[in-house]
Amino acid sequence: MPARSPRPAPRSRALSRDGIVDAAVAVADRGGLSAVSMRSVGREAGAEAMSLYHHLRGKEELLDALADWAFARIALPGADEPWRAAMRARASSARAVLVAHPWALGLLESRRHPGPALLRHHDAVLGCLRRAGFPVVLAAHAYSVLDAYVYGFVLTELNLPMEGGEDAEEFATGLGLAAEEHPHLVEMITEQVVGGDYSYAAEFDWGLDLVLDGLEARLAGSTGRAHG
Repeated sequence: MPARSPRPAPRSRALSRDGIVDAAVAVADRGGLSAVSMRSVGREAGAEAMSLYHHLRGKEELLDALADWAFARIALPGADEPWRAAMRARASSARAVLVAHPWALGLLESRRHPGPALLRHHDAVLGCLRRAGFPVVLAAHAYSVLDAYVYGFVLTELNLPMEGGEDAEEFATGLGLAAEEHPHLVEMITEQVVGGDYSYAAEFDWGLDLVLDGLEARLAGSTGRAHG
């Protein structure tokens, strides 16, 4: 009986930069940013880690690309979109991306070598504010405070102490707070949470309106001074 010829070794999947980044996203979605390495990403992409270096110089460039990937998924202001509607849409979009990919929260503003989507995003947001009449300094303040609000809200939202399936009322009543010791907390829980449909997520739009109202007032003030 003739000897069987050996099976050919399985061929690695064809690699591309975009495919590597997609593999890194999958790794980060499962295990967080700490799980991302050239080896783990190569394994996810079906390739040897060394083959990734044909497309990326190393892990730092991969992290730059991940930040760019996240920015590319956040809604950009339209050229003629009113600034307030644009900032609201952008904030909501950024929150959705960060909740879906929590690893991006600490990555977005940390890169020394920003990619094209990141730079395009920053320029478009500032351009929208400038076209609306924001002075350069106020536009910079607006960008900073909006991002601080979104990132801070998402950080809290992702780390709420409720167990899976537990709602706010179950958690709040389970604390067993005494009105004599914590009167204001008990008052808030009684009026806002118990017997209602309170959700921390619903606070996002309310707080965003406060920020936008403040920016609108500052814009009106700066315009008034410019014409005074």
